[in-house]
Amino acid sequence: MIGWDTRWDPDSRPDHVRVGPIGWVLAAIRAVALLVVLIAGLLILLALRLPERLWSGTRRPWTSRLTQGVCRLSLRTLGFRLTVRGAPLAGWGAVVANHSSWLDIFVLNACQPITFVSKSEVARWPFIGWLARATGTVFIERDPRKAAAQARLFVERIRQGDRLLFFPEGTSTDGMRVLPFKSTLFEAFFAEGLADVMAIQPVAVTYRAPKGTDPRFYGWWGDMSLAPHLLLTLAALRQGGAEVDLLPPIPVAAAGSRKALAAAAEAAVRGAHRQP
Repeated sequence: MIGWDTRWDPDSRPDHVRVGPIGWVLAAIRAVALLVVLIAGLLILLALRLPERLWSGTRRPWTSRLTQGVCRLSLRTLGFRLTVRGAPLAGWGAVVANHSSWLDIFVLNACQPITFVSKSEVARWPFIGWLARATGTVFIERDPRKAAAQARLFVERIRQGDRLLFFPEGTSTDGMRVLPFKSTLFEAFFAEGLADVMAIQPVAVTYRAPKGTDPRFYGWWGDMSLAPHLLLTLAALRQGGAEVDLLPPIPVAAAGSRKALAAAAEAAVRGAHRQP
């Protein structure tokens, strides 16, 4: 099964695809429509955030639902098909998923209210960084010396009621495989008072490329530039889609350790990841 294969060359690239006149027109139309949806959603979010903060403090019971709706509408605007199987996590917990593309932001947000955990560089990206900050993304640095401080931040956000989502692979792939899960960030879930009440929900995301294109079409990895990949996605004559499997939650206490918890989550995602 392809999902089990971790041997790949992260420097490999899909064949170059030229965008024709029709593609440019489609890309322009979709880009404008997507911007309208995102900007309208952002303005509503900013208007709601003040009363929400007064009512709920740092929790985001209203704007997290708004983000979910905006992401669903964004995918529909692109003509992107989303199939979701399984039930969202109930109660205290966090979500882990395999990582293939910038599209994961829209796909996973559309499935349930979550708070993304992202590398700190994303905060500096034009527009996307602004959106990420507005939606409450937790930014972390991949520095072992800061692991303890970041674990404390995780605990704080979880106790506030946030449902954190992070990518334990530590990088994105071409969508054809699942890489080994790193266990470092799982340590936060064993903080005193959390392990007995928390669960981790593994989520497997499989992208379906538009008919006749490279099966890695939606994959965005390595040092691939965002703008060309975004253009190709917007210019596709017919879009593909994504299949999302929301898998049974794993009780943290039952796992016993961060490494065992990471291994159990990885096995669940591998078992559900479907051949593109």
